[in-house]
Amino acid sequence: MAKTGIIFATDTGKTRKIAKQIYQILDSEDVAKPININRCSVADLLEFDNLIIGTPTLGEGALPGLSVDCEGESWEEIVGSLEEADFSGKTIALFGLGDQEGYPDEFVDALGELYDIFSTAGATFIGRWPNKGYQFNSSTALDGDQFVGLVLDQDNQASLTDSRLSEWINIIKPQLGL
Repeated sequence: MAKTGIIFATDTGKTRKIAKQIYQILDSEDVAKPININRCSVADLLEFDNLIIGTPTLGEGALPGLSVDCEGESWEEIVGSLEEADFSGKTIALFGLGDQEGYPDEFVDALGELYDIFSTAGATFIGRWPNKGYQFNSSTALDGDQFVGLVLDQDNQASLTDSRLSEWINIIKPQLGL
């Protein structure tokens, strides 16, 4: 079994696309193909040593499926179980999509929500990302002057995605043992 899983939720398909890009860039037999969050359980997540987890932020700062209806993959089915799980010894790299112009007061807040959930469950995090180059008012995904994971804005900064993704993967790849 692959030691690193890529898990994502999506509403428009953008997060799925990024998850697939990450998989292609890592290009390792130690990395499993991306999995929709609504197609796995907490037990499935716990089988991996490492997780790369992505989510969009919907509406006013919500994870898909929590407080906001979502046509795509949803965190709703699994969040309660995550809060009770033990992710001690698991390494997690987070990535999140958001719209800094449309939602400047809750930019990538869902990323901060995932960080809180998995942090409470004992996970170790890698892949923090600087907040330089973004224009927003507030974000729960900030810890000091860094985001808790990679932040991508496909609505306003899509031209920066490939370079940000490449740089971030170069940071996390050795920490994942890949």
